[in-house]
Amino acid sequence: MICGFINPTEGEISFDGKVLNKDIKIPPNTRCLIENPSFIPMMSGYDNLKLLADITKKIGKEEIIKFLKDVNLYDEKDKSYYKYSLGMKQKLGIAQAIMEDPDILVLDEPFNGIEDESIEKIRNILLEYKKQGKIIIIASHIKEDMDILADYVYEVKNGTINSIQKTS
Repeated sequence: MICGFINPTEGEISFDGKVLNKDIKIPPNTRCLIENPSFIPMMSGYDNLKLLADITKKIGKEEIIKFLKDVNLYDEKDKSYYKYSLGMKQKLGIAQAIMEDPDILVLDEPFNGIEDESIEKIRNILLEYKKQGKIIIIASHIKEDMDILADYVYEVKNGTINSIQKTS
């Protein structure tokens, strides 16, 4: 809902007083990684990110390279996306989500298939974003993610929030 993919059955989502899917169609400066990332299979990881970066023209080659290094994907940057493992696809999705410095970041099971070394690097990036006052929303079943990254934990069952816990 926050990303504007579906409408709420009750209430509304607003950004700076503008209602999503009424006043605005796309949430401003919001990026997301929902379920399994998907890119153009025959293009390299780098070329996929470059294609997306060319749309907004916020970043260039150097920044793309930096984010590929940040998620431990630099050595695989020229490999075709279809040859990527699950973890590599996930890392490319995270690089895509963070590369243009969003104010709001929505991540669904972001560490799925990613090795521990890369998880640690990505968590540190997210903690840095958090220090900058950015909003990070993570759906995860991994308790450690919540302990390290969350200010609040919302437990959702059958589409209903059952409990809220402040972690900090």
